[in-house]
Amino acid sequence: MRALIAITMLFLLAACTEQKQDLNAYIADVKSNTPVNIEPYPEFTTSPAFAYSANELRSPFQRLKNVPQAETATATSSCPQPNTAHVKQPLEHYGIDAMAFIGTINKSNKVWALIQTNEGRLYRVTKGDYLGLFYGKVSAIKDGKITYTEMLPDGTGCWQQKQATLSMKDNAGENNG
Repeated sequence: MRALIAITMLFLLAACTEQKQDLNAYIADVKSNTPVNIEPYPEFTTSPAFAYSANELRSPFQRLKNVPQAETATATSSCPQPNTAHVKQPLEHYGIDAMAFIGTINKSNKVWALIQTNEGRLYRVTKGDYLGLFYGKVSAIKDGKITYTEMLPDGTGCWQQKQATLSMKDNAGENNG
């Protein structure tokens, strides 16, 4: 019995010898029949040196000296200014285009509007709350619309008031002003 197992093992080991003569022959054939096509390197020409002749001129990256700067109109104390003293509310971190008016809640004779941001968060606002990036103050919530007044800078230090509405039928990003 042991002899039979030993002969079987010897036969199995003899069958596992490397036989890759056909593989070596195929590799040699491919190497001998494949043409080598290497293109020569292109010849580079040298460019003539550039002579910079504007050393005595002013650098375009420096301000002009002794030239009066254009003055912007200063804001007068009588022009409208936003209320910057109020505590920022959560919806003042979103533009109107990132909000959707999705419903209202009436509780204790007070109307609340439900606003959903483009991140999916839900907030409620009522008359007197702020929303949007331009100090938008809610002035009314009725008939499926939020009416608010924004303060837009006019470039002279003053702010212009603009009344706008956000409708319940609007998709996020549509501002009817």
